Amino acid sequence: CRAQHEPGYCVFYEECGRNPLLENTLIPPIVPCLNYTHAQPCMLLLQVCPMFDQGENNTYACCTIRQLRSLEASLSLSQAVLVRCPACAYNFAHLHCINTCSPNQSQTVKVTKVMNVTELNVTREAVVGYQAFISNTFADASFNSCKNVRIPATIGGYAISTMCGRYGAKLCTPQRWYDFQGDSSNGLAPLDIDFRLIEEGDATGVPEGVIPYNGHALMCNETTPTGGQVCSCQDCQESCPSVPPPPPVAPPFTLLSIDGYLVISIILLFLLILSFLLYLFVSYWVTSRNRKDEEKGKRRGKGKDKNSNNVTQQVINPSEVTCAETNSLAAQDFLSSLFQIWGTIMATYPLTVSTLTVAIFSAGLKNIELTTDPVELWSAPNSRARQEKDFHDTYFDPFYRTNQLILTAPGRKGQIYDSLLFGPQNFSGIMSKDLIIELLELQNRIQVDKVKDVCFAPLNPNNPSLTDCAVNSLPQYFQNNHKNKEIQSAYFHGLRLPWHKTHSLFLFFHFFSSSPLSFKDITDLGMSCMADYGAPVFPFLAVGGYEDDAFISAEALILTYSLNNYARSDPRFKVAMQWEKEFLKIVQDYQKDPSTNFTFAYMAERSLEDEINRTTAEDIPIFMISYAVIFIYIAVALGEYSSWKRILVDSKFLVGLGGILVVACSVLASMGFYSWIGIPSSLVILQVVPFLVLAVGADNIFIFVLEYQRDVRRPGETRQQQIGRVLGCVAPSMLLCSLSESVCFFLGALSTMPAVKSFALYAALAVLMDFVLQMTAFVALLSLDARRQDNNRCELLCCVKVSTQRPKKPNEGFLMPFMKKYYAPVLLHRYTRIIVMLVFIFMLCGSLFLMMNVKVGLDQELAMPQDSYMLTYFQYLYKYFEVGVPVYFVTKKGFNFNSVEGMNAVCSSVGCDQFSLTQKIQYATDYPELSYVAIPANSWVDDFIDWLNPESKCCRLYTSGSSIGQFCPANQTVKQVLFIQIEMMTVNKKFFGFFYSFVSPASRFMAYHTPLTNSQEFTAALQKARELAYNITLSMRKVPGTSITNVFYEQYLTIVNEGLFNISICLLPTFVVCCLLLGLDVRSGLLNLLTIIMIVVDTVGVMTLWGIDYNAVALINLVTAVGISVEFVSHMTRSFALSTKPTRVTRAAEATAKMGSAVFAGVAMTNLPGILVLALAKAQLIQIFFFRLNLVITLLGMAHGLIFLPVLLSYFGKYIIFSHFFSL
Repeated sequence: CRAQHEPGYCVFYEECGRNPLLENTLIPPIVPCLNYTHAQPCMLLLQVCPMFDQGENNTYACCTIRQLRSLEASLSLSQAVLVRCPACAYNFAHLHCINTCSPNQSQTVKVTKVMNVTELNVTREAVVGYQAFISNTFADASFNSCKNVRIPATIGGYAISTMCGRYGAKLCTPQRWYDFQGDSSNGLAPLDIDFRLIEEGDATGVPEGVIPYNGHALMCNETTPTGGQVCSCQDCQESCPSVPPPPPVAPPFTLLSIDGYLVISIILLFLLILSFLLYLFVSYWVTSRNRKDEEKGKRRGKGKDKNSNNVTQQVINPSEVTCAETNSLAAQDFLSSLFQIWGTIMATYPLTVSTLTVAIFSAGLKNIELTTDPVELWSAPNSRARQEKDFHDTYFDPFYRTNQLILTAPGRKGQIYDSLLFGPQNFSGIMSKDLIIELLELQNRIQVDKVKDVCFAPLNPNNPSLTDCAVNSLPQYFQNNHKNKEIQSAYFHGLRLPWHKTHSLFLFFHFFSSSPLSFKDITDLGMSCMADYGAPVFPFLAVGGYEDDAFISAEALILTYSLNNYARSDPRFKVAMQWEKEFLKIVQDYQKDPSTNFTFAYMAERSLEDEINRTTAEDIPIFMISYAVIFIYIAVALGEYSSWKRILVDSKFLVGLGGILVVACSVLASMGFYSWIGIPSSLVILQVVPFLVLAVGADNIFIFVLEYQRDVRRPGETRQQQIGRVLGCVAPSMLLCSLSESVCFFLGALSTMPAVKSFALYAALAVLMDFVLQMTAFVALLSLDARRQDNNRCELLCCVKVSTQRPKKPNEGFLMPFMKKYYAPVLLHRYTRIIVMLVFIFMLCGSLFLMMNVKVGLDQELAMPQDSYMLTYFQYLYKYFEVGVPVYFVTKKGFNFNSVEGMNAVCSSVGCDQFSLTQKIQYATDYPELSYVAIPANSWVDDFIDWLNPESKCCRLYTSGSSIGQFCPANQTVKQVLFIQIEMMTVNKKFFGFFYSFVSPASRFMAYHTPLTNSQEFTAALQKARELAYNITLSMRKVPGTSITNVFYEQYLTIVNEGLFNISICLLPTFVVCCLLLGLDVRSGLLNLLTIIMIVVDTVGVMTLWGIDYNAVALINLVTAVGISVEFVSHMTRSFALSTKPTRVTRAAEATAKMGSAVFAGVAMTNLPGILVLALAKAQLIQIFFFRLNLVITLLGMAHGLIFLPVLLSYFGKYIIFSHFFSL
């Protein structure tokens, strides 16, 4: 009778009791009684198995009411993760209804194992194992409808990964899916079911009379007969609308298949060269004509210069003098006379006002505040990223503090393991028992008791214990428990698979990594895969260095401790910092231990700040040496040495020291003033501003002192009058440069970057104060030193006098005669000038091309010294991590979750908008190489909808007792089924009571970026996240996309435009001030401006060649370059404009010899020694942005100021100021 397989017959019927073979199951393992009988009428089949309902009085089944209730309870557990897709849940129920209740059960089921089961003193024969014959067509269709159903809370994980055992979602097949469902060890199946999937038309192995079931399985994009909607796009690819791929990355700019910028640069090069050659031809023709007139003696005369040398000069009629020339001379006379009077007063009565001003301003230093927080330095308070961060931190806690180790074992040899289940597997050497145990021991050593006070404990934040702290690591797969590990070891040993064998470890890791959400594995151990703090540990957080989810081939283990983030004023912040300090000490001691089997990298949240502070402290001596070298040079170079006997008299040690003190006082006054008004300083200001002011101040000092040394005191003139007269000659030039630079920096403070803004403010006031102090204190100091020198007294030993008298002729030193006799004639030779122009035109065009290819960004490892452990960590991070930083999409306060439209605009389950927030993020993950989004966002809205679903039979609210109405654990037997449909949410008061327990005034949805390795990728990821957020915002209220790194990388979205604006605004005063102080001399102003622009452009070009990225630090240096360029250029331009030589070439030669020598000695030779010393600094930022970049700026400034500018002026400079030759 048992062998019969006929339609309308059952092979088992009614419940016999518990399966005696099973214990510790998730649901009672009730098994049916063996009973070959006719199918019986069943009126309640419609509720559980509607596919077999044939209407009233015509519905038969092979199950009783009790069996239906047990089947319903069993299905509810699985349907809790499948309910997002009604078709999948329907097919899943369909499968088990076939076996349990089908009226033709005997045609699809063959009993294979029975046992006697006694219940209520009645012993009956029960079925504990059977074969189920299913058509491949039905099996494949059912599997396909479920394979893409997701569990939102698992960061994009698939529901089927919890239902396919060791295989997980990736390796799951219909056969493996059914095998897991029929495996009684999974805690859900009450008996063993051997699913046989049979191809249509293939009767091999099919018992006589058995017909493999081949009913209709719904596709996931079909509605269910019970009214269920089609599955959402996230759970069913067939439901997805046609979404065009995002536009590809814009190709490089090309012309004629060649780099477009290169083509433009070449065209510009040829145009400039042709224009210059044309100018040479025209000027040669005009000069030839003029020479003929000059040979006739027209308009020629003799005169004498100030040294009584015969010169040829033009005799000018007053009618030929222009208004601009009159204004120019008037401006020079006015400024010269004004400064002459001032200098005489200062030399006669050394003023104390300057000292008083410095003292008052410097007193503000007691309130100085150094900004070290990178967010405060580089992100403007009103910037979008900063506002988004502040909003996020206000409504959610700041992103937790990360402390991490990345461990490798490069000496361990891996092996290929040929698994019977999975085929050949590349098993890495780090997956060994002894290394995992060693990692666990290290983890326990680090996890000291005090960490619970500050640790991130997501499931018990109010009163956490050590096991509540979020620690992600591989040992979490056995809950960091040696006992669990030993149980596993014993288990595998019982299978004759000891731990040191590859097969056993392979099974262990594959079980857990395939299904990290499982509360019970499929082995006899029945162990949970969850971490001890109650959450899953996803494999990408525990291991790294693998490909295509092949976790067993991972090359690194990852250990991460997460701490809560607190404001610096919170006492718990110090506790967290102290724990991190101890964490670093333990890890560093462990690294030094010779018995350590790991090679690893590590970091704490405080590491970046610690390392920056350490290298700053270590590099302070380098800066001190740099300033000392500069001081020694100034003290030696200012001396006028005429005889060895007078060397102590003619030295200028005290004058050099005074000049350094003037610079120091100007910087202190600037810092003190801004401290008074509450504008914080930074390390960048302390490092850059003194160098800038020193370059400006030293140049002015050299110009003033050298002019005094080259001057001869006139008969009857006092020392004070001579100093006043000399100051009247050079102070307008000093004012021109200082005022240009100061206004330049004040305008630079319009920048939105806090670091650039504060630097510009500090630099502007420091330059201004430096000029004021030079006009007061330094003039007085030079007067005192001149009196000492006139009295032949030794420096430092003022009581000692020498008998050798000072020479009567002026001391021109070495540099001026050299430039006058050799350098200027060679430079201004007719052929040399042409070569110089062509070379600098080529440099300009080449730099323009290179400027278009400069990399924008600042990689965080550059902030670290070269010996920092953080550099190793960054290398490991980029090499082994398989996901990037989190990115949050936040709905702002006021988004209407209370409506169906509001919920549908956010969720991703059945019935939701196909272009909802979470769905659009899911679409972005289909193109990670373009969107930089790797893992989709999990959605609490979907979890909430699932929680409300009436299909779930888990406990949600207490319905009686003292806790009535409160939440209850899902494993409680007390239940209340919430029949709340999503369409009724807006009118159901009970819904709102539950809803506000889930949501805060703002809501966030977290996704993950792809691994990002440099600032260019971080910036691109930020831009793409904003584009995605904007796309989401088009269909709902504003949703910003924010990440923990956005505040650092947002600046690179606008830094090019920001830089162009800042440099342009700085260039403007260099032109305006030059024109005004030279009496509206537009031509000199334009030539001055052109040269400075060329210096800046060439600097950016060399940055590209030398691998210096363009960023905020580079921008500060480029703004500084404008200031230093003014020193190299403006003095020369003014000297040329005021020269009385008859031709442009001779005037350029005079300016080069006279002012060029002072500029070379004062700017170039002052900067270079100090800059070269910075090459010894440990900090890479200092080496790159202070040594390299400042060296480039100084060399290019020197080349343009002392080579290009004299040649440019000799061709295009203004004609001689006619009004010099007669009295109006």
